[in-house]
Amino acid sequence: MSATMRKFGAPGSVVRDYTSWSVLLRPKQVTLGSLVLIAKEAVTAWPMLSAAAFAELKVVTTDVERVLKQVFDHDKINYLMLMMVDPDVHFHVIPRYGSARTFAGREFVDPGWPGPPCLDQANDTGESVNILLRDELIRSWPT
Repeated sequence: MSATMRKFGAPGSVVRDYTSWSVLLRPKQVTLGSLVLIAKEAVTAWPMLSAAAFAELKVVTTDVERVLKQVFDHDKINYLMLMMVDPDVHFHVIPRYGSARTFAGREFVDPGWPGPPCLDQANDTGESVNILLRDELIRSWPT
């Protein structure tokens, strides 16, 4: 398990594991359903990924978008590959919303809409809501 996976709460935050990728609930929910998609290969640059990892990315992103649409009805999705602090190849998956959404009795907003996501303004969730979010995503994920 990479340092990047541990930083984002693995193994407890893992929503789904694939052969070359892991999908994790992002501990800081920029918007409802924010995820991190992390390559399992020990590479620190995008072109260093294997052809198999690139091929599997089609399946993974299709599942990500289908589940997030089904569960939270996002308006758009942003994939951010920043890799400035955490060197392992990974994307921040930020669902975008033109209006507030409610989950577990809490209102989630997207303060950056319709511009770039505001990564420094996470919705307050705490561990208990994050567990509910993770479990809802796990239940909804295709097998």
